[in-house]
Amino acid sequence: MAFIPYLSQDKIPVDHRVSDHDNIVQIHSVHSKVMKMHLDLYLEMMRKKGPLSFIQREMIAVLVSSINKCFY
Repeated sequence: MAFIPYLSQDKIPVDHRVSDHDNIVQIHSVHSKVMKMHLDLYLEMMRKKGPLSFIQREMIAVLVSSINKCFY
């Protein structure tokens, strides 16, 4: 698995900062505009009303991460 360092919050422009500090989001800090878009996409796909529950969506993400040997 690759390792990509990410920026600390104080090095990210204020208008690009996000409240979620999980590695999966923070990895995008090297291009902070993308980090905000990634979080917005995640919130839209995982938290909005849809045919699958949040738990089902999370379980799919965990399963795919496990198959890919990703430390999700």
